[in-house]
Order: sequence, then structure tokens, then C-alpha cells
Amino acid sequence: MNWALFRPTTGVRAFGLATASGLALFASQAFAQQAREAPSAAAQDEPDLQTPAASPVTTDAPAPADEQQIGFAADNLNYDTDSEIVVAEGNVAMNRDTISMRADKVTWNRKTGEVVAEGDVAIKNPEGDTAYGDRIVLTDSLRDGVVENLLVVLDNGARLAAVKGTRFDNGNIELENAAYTPCPVEDAAGCPKKPSWQIRAVRVLYDRTKNKVRYKGARVEIFGLPLIPLPGLSHPANSEAGSGILVPEVRVDRTNGFEFALPYYLRLAPDRDLTITPHLYTGAAPMLEGEFRALTDIGSFRINGYATRSSVVPLVGAPTRSTKEFRGYLESAGKFQFDPRWSLTYSGRIASDRTFMRRYDISRDDRLRSTFEVERIGGQSYLSIAGWATQTLRVNDVQGQQPVALPIIDYRQRLDDPWLGGQFELQLNTLAIGRTAGQDTQRAFAGARWDLRGLTGLGQEIALTAMVRGDIYHSDENLLTAIPGYRGKSGWQGRGIAAIAADMRWPFIGELLGGTQTLTPRIQVVATPPLKNLDIPNEDSRAFDLEDSNLFAINRFNGYDRFEDGARITYGFEWNYSRPGFNINTVIGQSYRLSDKPSLFPNGTGLTNRTSDIVGRTTVAYRDFLRLTHRFRLDKDNLAVRRNEFDATIGSQSTYAVLGYSRLNRDILLLGEDLQDREEVRAGGRVAVARNWSLFGSAIVDLTGKKDDPSATSDGWEPIRHRLGIAYDDDCLSIALTWRRDYIDTGDARRGNSFSFRIAFRNLGF
Repeated sequence: MNWALFRPTTGVRAFGLATASGLALFASQAFAQQAREAPSAAAQDEPDLQTPAASPVTTDAPAPADEQQIGFAADNLNYDTDSEIVVAEGNVAMNRDTISMRADKVTWNRKTGEVVAEGDVAIKNPEGDTAYGDRIVLTDSLRDGVVENLLVVLDNGARLAAVKGTRFDNGNIELENAAYTPCPVEDAAGCPKKPSWQIRAVRVLYDRTKNKVRYKGARVEIFGLPLIPLPGLSHPANSEAGSGILVPEVRVDRTNGFEFALPYYLRLAPDRDLTITPHLYTGAAPMLEGEFRALTDIGSFRINGYATRSSVVPLVGAPTRSTKEFRGYLESAGKFQFDPRWSLTYSGRIASDRTFMRRYDISRDDRLRSTFEVERIGGQSYLSIAGWATQTLRVNDVQGQQPVALPIIDYRQRLDDPWLGGQFELQLNTLAIGRTAGQDTQRAFAGARWDLRGLTGLGQEIALTAMVRGDIYHSDENLLTAIPGYRGKSGWQGRGIAAIAADMRWPFIGELLGGTQTLTPRIQVVATPPLKNLDIPNEDSRAFDLEDSNLFAINRFNGYDRFEDGARITYGFEWNYSRPGFNINTVIGQSYRLSDKPSLFPNGTGLTNRTSDIVGRTTVAYRDFLRLTHRFRLDKDNLAVRRNEFDATIGSQSTYAVLGYSRLNRDILLLGEDLQDREEVRAGGRVAVARNWSLFGSAIVDLTGKKDDPSATSDGWEPIRHRLGIAYDDDCLSIALTWRRDYIDTGDARRGNSFSFRIAFRNLGF
């Protein structure tokens, strides 16, 4: 059995060494990469990762006269001509064939060729590898020998220790009673401490021919406890990834019971790999997961999939059949750069049924979107050819009503030279949307836009905009669209759009309470001839709501199918106050339309009448400790709160709280698509309870009652889900135990408790 030591980009999951060649003592691979410390304690039964170290000697040994001679440099040198024994003491430097050694004392028997180095020994090979030991016995080639009480400190801080290390004539290495850890072995005060985790082995063997490192009797110790045995552990003796088993994952939930997942990483090539993960359950059939990743000369891509056979429980009602069938999920994403201008990006997601992903806790998305886009980005031009499709996982949505957009083509060209001092841009756009059981729509338009920006002598910021656009639409099966305002007229329809706008901002700056405040009044005038908007199908301008982000937009709809016509004035101001470490920013505004367009904007959006609701946003930030954002919409008639959103992040990196509250009170009787009243509260956070321990949790509660939504089934306090957990995190190890509870059944994704345990060994892998 092989255990994978390296996995590109996901090293925290795999068992392994920061530099695998650190085990290859005196081998041609990088051994210590400029090791920094040397041991001074006597050899022990177990390797000592905390041995006090002396600074390596820095004086270079004299170069040998030729490859067959050894050069010496020492404070004292004695040579017995009868026994031919050379004894060098005091800062000994020994050199032969670019291999150097330092020690307190070196005894060289010229008859036997044995070299014995003692006391803070350091030996370096031509590749720059350095090893330290109390006593090293070598041949006079300085290549083969035995090291006692070995300690290697790698340049990334990782340590390798062994009671004894032996290098054989064939280049193989053997370490006895070895230990490895990338974790700190000293605390902040410099006192010794046990590493968070380490790998211990009875024996470590390095096979130079196969470039492989094998372990016998290996185990992972966490906090000094031998918890995870690693039988048959092996890995390549370099920085390349190796095939093998990765860290397992364990979960328990009500639907599937106990889950055990054991990933196997298969290295296919330097630029390709495959991870196969069987998932075993006590309450469900096994599931197989696979992930393939690849790098090419022009980009990268990945494919991930799940597959099993189990019965499907319908979203509502009792099961109608108990036979098992194929269930699964497939996703893929990638990007390719063909040349500096042309690129391709894609992302695809598809599931066999609506509850598969929730049941196996893969994702809680209620829609799966697949897209592709080919782009060309030039100096003054842009071309996009794209498409997308959506698979709905919502309970009441009809899949045949979901649109497929193919193709979407958008081309833009800016003129190099300014026209009347402003920037001139041309645009061509086309879109085709099809449905298997719904309305089909095709659209094409051509437009031009001119923008001029500048400053007056009084400091006002002026922006002038003029645009024209011609649209052509074709649609059929319009009556299949449920909301009449979105249908438009079937057949061919045309529309011409022209708009002019003037926008002025006038900032005033001054001092306030030791800081700087900026008050910026803003006014905008937009004029557009009357348009027959409702004759045009509405595919991309739905779910509209007035807010601070679109208040001053020329077209306040979020797409092309609807364009706000008539003349209007928008006014407001922005106030900003800042001082070191503290900032407040507020935006508030309103608009007045000269003509009444009650049919253009749905009720509850804040723009139905001539005078709009008042919208605004306030953001408060204090250093990295506090960030608070409040968005609101006030009724123009009685200042009732129609939208109230609050988000805050408070605390430090180790102890913090994330709070959120949302309420929509549109004051409308007929609820349209995406216009229902809602109320929700969200909370999450983490509390540090010790140096490396923390408690964490989160919760979402639906506060919507029948007063807000007559179709609501909750009583105004309906928990959605929450989780609680405890975690340990340091520079080397991460452990988390989490309990989560869901309160909503969706098909075979049942409400109930689930538990997960995760462990990640950091500083592992390549």
C-alpha cells in the first residue's frame, strides 16, 4: 500500500514531507536545502527534534591539490607516521572533491581509509546538502558512512531526526528510529515544546535507483499520542507528487448514517492527476466520487463527478416507487488562453435529480448554471460569444420553463480619437433564448454612446451622456409566461431608443472632529422619448428593485429588455467622514419623474409613482475591528421602512461575530415573481477560548409570517439551519468537530442532525 505524500495545490490534505529529499542522506537530491542548525546532544533511543543546536562553522576548508587528496584546516593537527593516523582538533575543516566537513575533532586512519568526526559535525556535498550529527564515521571519499544522533533542520523550518543514519556504497540510505515534523518545536519564548504532530518510523529506507522513500512501522503522532498508523507509507524522494491514499474524511448525519470517505490520489503525468474517493455509508448505498485535473499549454480544466444507485424520494408526497436508480452529479470548469487576445472560459453543472446534492451535502444551491464564453479583448474593442443553461432544483419550478441562452454575442468598439471632446463607443448585441415548455425570444440591437467628463472652475464634476439604440425582437408561445408584464407581443417587434443625461457632483471638503468630511450633493437629469416597453418581451430585466446602486443609472433596469423612458430628475448627496482608522460613508437619494409610468415598474419596487421612494446606504468601518453596512428604502408618503438590511462584522481575526438582518415590506397585495415580502436574521461567529482553541457557530432563522406572506407556512420564527463546532488551529495542524441541524425536508434530503470531523496537516505536500 502506498500513501500519497504530495498532491499539487491541496497539500494540507495529504500526508507528506515539505521536501521529500530531506530523507535522502548524502544523496544527490537536495537533502537539507541550507540547513541552519547542528545538534550537540548524545545519541538517544528516540530521535530528538528539539536538540539544542550550535551555529554551523563558516570558515571554508582549503581546496585539495587534486581529486585524490584531502585538505585539512584545524587549530591543532597531529600525524603519527607509524600508524598513519591523522588527528585534527579545534574548528576542523576537511575537504575532498568539493565535499566538505566540519567538526570539533577528526581522526583519519590513512591505512583503513576510515574518517571519524566528532562534536558538532556538519558535512556538505556538492549539491549544497548539509547534515549534522554527534559522531559520523565515513570513508575517506567522504561519501559513505554512518551518522549517529542525526538532526536536519530544513530551510522551511521542518526537522528530520534519527538515532542512526547509514549511507551504503550503492547510494541507498537507511535511517533508524526516525522522526519528521514541519511544526515548531519551540514556543514564542524560545522554550522547548512538543510539535503538534510528527511522523515517526522504526526505519526509513531510501532507494536511490527507484528514487523512492519507504517507511517501516510509521505512524502519525498528534500532541504526542500515536493516533494514525501508516502501514506501507512511501513516497518519491523529490518534490514530485506520488500516487497514494489521502487523509480520510468522517461524517455522521440522519439521512445517510455514518460516512467514511477515503480518497486515492493517482498521478497520471506531471500535468495530470486523478483522485478517486469511495464514500461508504451505514444508511445508504456506497457512492463513488472522481476528480480529474489537467494543465495544458494554453490553460487548465477540471472534471468532478459523483455516482451512486439509490431510490429517489419525491419533493412532495410519499414515494411512488422504491426501485433504485442511477443518481449523480457532474461539474467541470476550465479556462484556455489561445493568444494574448483570445480566450475561452467554461463551467458546467448538472445533477440527476433535485435532491441529490442536498442529500449528500455536496451543495445547497437551488439552481445549477452552465456557461461558456469566448472572448477577444483588443486595445479599443471587445467581443464576447457566450451561452448558458440553467437546471432548477427548486420545488415548484418547472424545468421546461428554464431558459437556454445560445448564443449571446456582444461586440463593442471605442473610437481612438475623442469626438467633441468625449469618448464614443459602438455596440452590437444579439441574444437567443429557448425553452422546451415556455416562451422563446430572439433579440438583436445596435447602439452608440457618447460620454464626456470634466471639471468646472468651481470644482463641479460634470458628466454628459448621449445614446441611441435600435432593437429588433421576435418571440412566440408568449402565453406560456405566467406574468403578463413579462410576455410582450408575439411575432416581430421593433423599438428605437434615444437618451440624453447630465450628471453633476459638487464636493465640499472640510475638517470635523479631528478628521476630514466631504459632502457631495449630486443631481442628474435624464430624458428619453416615450417607448412601448410592454410590447417587448422581458427576459433580462426582471426582479427589479430601487436601491442605492442603481439610483443614478441612466437605465435603472438591470438588463436591456426594459428601458426607463420619459424625463426625470434624480437628486441626493454623499457624505464621507474619515480619520485615521475610522470612516463613515452615507449615500441617500430620490428621483422625480415628469411623466407617470405606473405600468412600467411593478408595485412594490419604489418607482411606481412619479416620486420614488427614498433609498440610501450607510457604511461604518473602524480599523479591522468593525464594518457595518445598512441599506434602506423609505416610503415616499409616510416614511415607512420598505426595505431594511443590516450586515455587520465585529471582532478580531480569532474572535468575531457576523450579523445580518433583512426585511422587505413592499406594501402590495398581489405578489409577483421575486417580489414577496421576506424577513430573515443571520448570525455567525467564532470565539477563541484558548491559545489555539475556538468555538464557532452560525444560524439562519426565517422571520416571515402570514402578515408578510399569506402563503407562508411558518409562524414568524422558523429556523432554517444552524451549526456549532469546536476547532483547534495552529501553524501546523487544524482539527474541527462540527454539529449541524437542518429544519427543512426536501425530498430525501431530510431534516435532522449531522456531525463531521475534519483534520488537516499543514505544511505538507508540494
